[in-house]
Amino acid sequence: MYPSVHPAIFWKRDRLSAGCGHQLGCGPEPSGETSEPPSYGTEFSAGSEGGAFGVRRPLRVLAFKLGLDDSQVAEMARILNELKTERAQAAVDDRRTLTAFADSLASDAFGDALAKQGADLRRTGADRLAEAVVKALERIHKILKPEQREKLAYMIRTGALIL
Repeated sequence: MYPSVHPAIFWKRDRLSAGCGHQLGCGPEPSGETSEPPSYGTEFSAGSEGGAFGVRRPLRVLAFKLGLDDSQVAEMARILNELKTERAQAAVDDRRTLTAFADSLASDAFGDALAKQGADLRRTGADRLAEAVVKALERIHKILKPEQREKLAYMIRTGALIL
């Protein structure tokens, strides 16, 4: 319709119009019914997990840029949610690593065992996160069509999508 306008504008407009029962936009609505926002399943309702910094925004961007259908969006949501959980666990491991390093320095004698424990924890956390990213990429590869894979690869190469 308007190629220079981002689709999120229309999604927000449709979302607002569904809430108040009136059409928000230009001209009369042809069918006389209010338009519905895109249906992405129950995972994306207002009260669901995700919020402003969850998987919702990256998922919407990927759904738009790659042209995902509803089943692909649902599976992509599961994949991104699992990745988000692994990243959160890696952040916890990183804080534990820093605590171990600090504790190794806090006593009168250097705590070699604590420092090695912190280094091992950092290594295993990084390995676990890297493994989770590889598994997520494998699952994403399975659900995407060849042209969608090409677009996703381009987004990763150009830095538009960061893994």
